[in-house]
Amino acid sequence: MYRGFRSCNSVQLPICQSIQLARVSDIELSARSVPKTLPTQPQLELGQLASLTASGSGDKSKDKLGQKALRRLAQNREAARKSRLRKKAYVEQLENSRLKLAQLEQELQRARQQGIFIPNPGDKPHSTGENGALAFDTDYARWQEDHSKQINELRGALNSHAGDDDLRRIVDSIMAHYGEAFRLKGVAAKADAFHVLSGMWKTPVERCFLWLGEFRPSELLKLLASRLEPLTEQQLASICSLQQSSQQAEEDLSQGVKALQQSVAEALALGSPCPAGSSGNAADCSGQMAVAIGKLGTLENFLQEADNLRLQTLQQIQSVLTTRQSARALLAISDYFSRLRALSSLWIARPRE
Repeated sequence: MYRGFRSCNSVQLPICQSIQLARVSDIELSARSVPKTLPTQPQLELGQLASLTASGSGDKSKDKLGQKALRRLAQNREAARKSRLRKKAYVEQLENSRLKLAQLEQELQRARQQGIFIPNPGDKPHSTGENGALAFDTDYARWQEDHSKQINELRGALNSHAGDDDLRRIVDSIMAHYGEAFRLKGVAAKADAFHVLSGMWKTPVERCFLWLGEFRPSELLKLLASRLEPLTEQQLASICSLQQSSQQAEEDLSQGVKALQQSVAEALALGSPCPAGSSGNAADCSGQMAVAIGKLGTLENFLQEADNLRLQTLQQIQSVLTTRQSARALLAISDYFSRLRALSSLWIARPRE
């Protein structure tokens, strides 16, 4: 066998070599066919990791930029919203100011139609009388505002069934306030008696019912007698007696004013004529006017006496009535004059054909 094996090897050696050479060639060809750029397994894993890392960092940066843009957009929207609110508030403020201005202009026009003197800011009074009249109109308007507050306080106290002590305090305060009004009128009468006599600070309907610059005490008593029922017999008798005495005092003062008017008219009628531009009778004319002016000076005394009668009437009413009745009486007086002012406003605003 050995010998045969050797013979076989020796005979077939070229063939074996050929086969081996062919196998070597195939291996070489296979090795050549594999691309040189093909990475090994570890290299492939590292490349994929680097690619994923780069992609992740890009996504994070994009997320950060997106969040900043969203925040900026939200801030811009909030700023725009606040700007719209400020603009809306400013427009509303302008509209309210316009309405208030229109309301003030209407009230000013209504006051001028009612005959209330309201000077322009640039106007300057030309005499002491004008100064006194203007000061009185201003003081009286302020007095009226304070009086309205006191009346509202009294009305609230009555509606809440306040005690007599609280009511008496408010009633006494209102009575003292009436005294202040008459004091102001006395000062104004010294400066310009005709301004007080004509009642130019009041509405047209109020002026229609004036007597020597204010209300008639007897008419006020008649009003209260019908509004304060039930009254005791003694209270009714006292009010009737007070009404009669007030009527007598009013008649005496009215006769005095009538006599004054007659005296002034006679002084002007019996004197020498004073033709315009003539100096011939200048002395007689001056004396004539001096007499008339002297007579008119007593008008202030009549106005003062009339106001004293009004204040005394109010005080006597308070002494006759109880505290609660006095409070109701003051409310009735205030409501009466408020209705007169309301009637005047309606009269002015009535439609005209």
